[in-house]
Amino acid sequence: MINYNGNLLEENTQFLDHQNRGLRYGDALFETMRMVNGKLFFWEDHYLRLMASMRVLRMEIPMDFTMEFLESKISETVAANSLTDTQARIRFSVFREKGGLYLPATNDIGYCIETIPLQSPFYVLSDALYEVELFKDFYVNADMLSTLKTNNKIINVVGSIFAKENEYQNCLLLNSSKQVVEALNGNIFLVKNGVIKTPPLNEGCLNGIIRKKLIDILGKLDDYQFEEASISPFELQKADEIFITNSIVGIQPVTKYRKKEFGNTMAKGLLGKLNAAARLS
Repeated sequence: MINYNGNLLEENTQFLDHQNRGLRYGDALFETMRMVNGKLFFWEDHYLRLMASMRVLRMEIPMDFTMEFLESKISETVAANSLTDTQARIRFSVFREKGGLYLPATNDIGYCIETIPLQSPFYVLSDALYEVELFKDFYVNADMLSTLKTNNKIINVVGSIFAKENEYQNCLLLNSSKQVVEALNGNIFLVKNGVIKTPPLNEGCLNGIIRKKLIDILGKLDDYQFEEASISPFELQKADEIFITNSIVGIQPVTKYRKKEFGNTMAKGLLGKLNAAARLS
């Protein structure tokens, strides 16, 4: 079942057409969230990011778009798919209503909620091979639009095809200054000699929710120094660890980049703290 503007519809229902602005112009935003036993992980953070992003794109935020209202609509959709007592991936999409060309005829919005079952109730660290490579065909712009979770993800699509063709599990994206900014599906953290780094938002990386949570956690650790700083491609092979973060997987350690293989000690230590933060959110 799909929730379209508050109405529960069968998945194969034709509820969008060729005039949808998300399809025509990428005039849309989305949040991907994890829900376990009816509880949304980090819901307040997702909600505030969505509202801030809608304001940046000059979308009209409906008066009833409160945290409580949207959570109730997500819960309705989860219940309709018999996922209330298990774990689910939630995608909440918001798009400007149809009309106009580049200039919209209206700033009113519509929304759609989708759910997919997940296997694990909490974040689990994978020990499987996870090799990455740089994707250098196209670059991320170092501006505010790149930090938003919009439907304009063509670089991620093409990069994913490149990764599959070359048997990599993921690729790392560069900005126009040739600095590493993120992975295809999440933020990146690098560990070297007790220093943990992640690129700052002004480099063009996604303003990720798990990125934010880990920054909060790292700020309370005494044994490590944390920095929001640029990461050059040359630093990757010198790192002790590299890991990728997103709201569904949590923390994904990178095991190999070119000839360098990495450990996952820091990732393991952070995973428990992230799961604890998720339970308390």
